[in-house]
Amino acid sequence: MSTPETNAPAPGLHRRELLKLTGAGIAAFGAASIIASSNAKAQTMTNEWDKTFPKSAKLDHQKVTFKNRYGITLAADMYLPKNPTAKLAAIVVSGPFGAVKEQSSGLYAQALAERGFATLAFDPSYTGESGGEPRNVASPDINTEDFSAAVDFIGLRPEIDRERIGVIGICGWGGMALSTAAIDKRIKAVVASTMYDMTRVMSKGYNDSVTPQQRTETLEQLSRQRWTDAEEGSPAYGPVSLELKGGEPQFVVEYAAYYKTKRGFHPRAINSNAAWSLTTPLSFMNLPILTYIAEISPRPILLIHGEKAHSRYFSETAFAAAAEPKELMIIPGATHTDLYDQVDIIPFDKLTSFFQEHLGA
Repeated sequence: MSTPETNAPAPGLHRRELLKLTGAGIAAFGAASIIASSNAKAQTMTNEWDKTFPKSAKLDHQKVTFKNRYGITLAADMYLPKNPTAKLAAIVVSGPFGAVKEQSSGLYAQALAERGFATLAFDPSYTGESGGEPRNVASPDINTEDFSAAVDFIGLRPEIDRERIGVIGICGWGGMALSTAAIDKRIKAVVASTMYDMTRVMSKGYNDSVTPQQRTETLEQLSRQRWTDAEEGSPAYGPVSLELKGGEPQFVVEYAAYYKTKRGFHPRAINSNAAWSLTTPLSFMNLPILTYIAEISPRPILLIHGEKAHSRYFSETAFAAAAEPKELMIIPGATHTDLYDQVDIIPFDKLTSFFQEHLGA
């Protein structure tokens, strides 16, 4: 087991700074006692309906698997309109960061399939029903590849017109979706809903508030954690995510109100029932994934964010950096998590018209 000295946050790096640095999905890393290892394994894919939203009778639904470029098997839910009369435009969906396809991404996918699209909601590598060991690890490179692998898969389906594929990323996967669209020219339109740039928040903290000294201290702590992981032969994990103790920022309370309650809890979701590995931030801290966002043009970008979301600035700065055609839609009164599952707030009509226009026949 790792020692208390090894586990202690770097000098001067306290709970508040860690929360600023990492975001709610991994806010616990280093901020409480550390679990040395995890017995989490990729789970056998179930065909039972275990979503956080009711099943639509209007669609054909099936579980599917495919491999990404790194050989990791990804699990996904595919939603198809019944008895299509022509090849369909397709939309690939993932997110939020620390969620599974049974939550927000599946909700978006099913709702858009009801509106005439073929959709695919997938679990990223190392999470949910997808493969990859060790569990509960994220990577800006591998997770960008996950989106492209999903495009590979759905574009080979006989029902799909491969020249009419778009993507949606929710929360932290909004940044991944934009990153993918910048390099994968097969993607004809991209939406980021309630977006996070995970490389920015992990390297610079919320509102870019982390100082160079705090960044250095964090990297020193994470580097020492690698010694502990190497000695143990497995990664260490933080406490179960979003177990509130009192005094948390309002946005963390809002995350818990989704992930830890009947509204959005799912046993396979990291944010509901587990924790990221402590060293997950390492690869995010040197990689600004939106460096080439302007290269998405001339393909269109739609950014959707809540007026009252703590994360709104991610979409605003991404919009400023993007080239035309682009659109920023601010939902009055909405918080960050309202766009996870509040079907009267999520602008499905706008999403439908956006994709109909840009994925048209």
